Amino acid sequence: MKKTKKHKSTKIKNFKNLNLIINSDTYKLAHEDAGLLSRNEMRGVRMLLEITKPDLILEENKILSTIIIFGGASITEESNTKKRIANIKELIKKNPKSILLKRNLNRLENLLRMSHYYQSASEFSKLASVSNQNKNCNSHVIVTGGGPGIMEAANKGAFEANCKSIGLNISLPNEQIPNAFITPGLCFKFNYFALRKIHFVMRSVAAVFFPGGFGTLDELFELLTLIQTGMKTKIPIILFGREYWNKIINFEYLADLGLIADEHLNIFEYADSAAEAWEIIKSSKISD
Repeated sequence: MKKTKKHKSTKIKNFKNLNLIINSDTYKLAHEDAGLLSRNEMRGVRMLLEITKPDLILEENKILSTIIIFGGASITEESNTKKRIANIKELIKKNPKSILLKRNLNRLENLLRMSHYYQSASEFSKLASVSNQNKNCNSHVIVTGGGPGIMEAANKGAFEANCKSIGLNISLPNEQIPNAFITPGLCFKFNYFALRKIHFVMRSVAAVFFPGGFGTLDELFELLTLIQTGMKTKIPIILFGREYWNKIINFEYLADLGLIADEHLNIFEYADSAAEAWEIIKSSKISD
């Protein structure tokens, strides 16, 4: 009887130990071990995965080339901005002395004046998409940061034209949810800004920059520098909204100071309509 109990006890103990072995992280295949992949020592592996995954999927989807569209996440449809203005005006009625509310109202009214850029981004995206996509070949595919505002507008234009578009989203402290107009299967989430930038640029045959903030400016100067230094083949870079860009950046002053060469002013062009921007790209050697 004692031997039987001892045998059962040993069997149970062995079984529990086997379960611990099988369920241990050390027994997982290395590529299935999330804990391992999250370690600082595995940063190089994660970066390689982040480079390779989108590359494979875009190749499988026969994405030959892209047009980058950048712009402010805060520039939304006119109706949406008007609703926000109405809401904040109601709050001001209840708290008419609030300096912060009045400041926010002023900012929203400025955004309302820029809401036409949302429509222009959508229109441009339609023009570019319908001309270059079919079952066997997808060139000049719209690629955005995958978020709201101008990014949403650009993805929306392709969506309404029944064409593909790409979203390169980024993991941020304040989570940025992808907009609803990106082609399913072509929205990617990045952890590293640097690798995300690589995927923006590597297939691009043109870039259109709508008014935007730090992120838009960062991407603009990154691309200008790559072309200035010869690290990227010259492509059409279009600053959409001449009035905005002339106020934000005085490129001529940089040239006058000798900080950039006069010929560097030819790296980019201006456009004020979707048709004008698309015509610049169509007439460029890159689009042939």
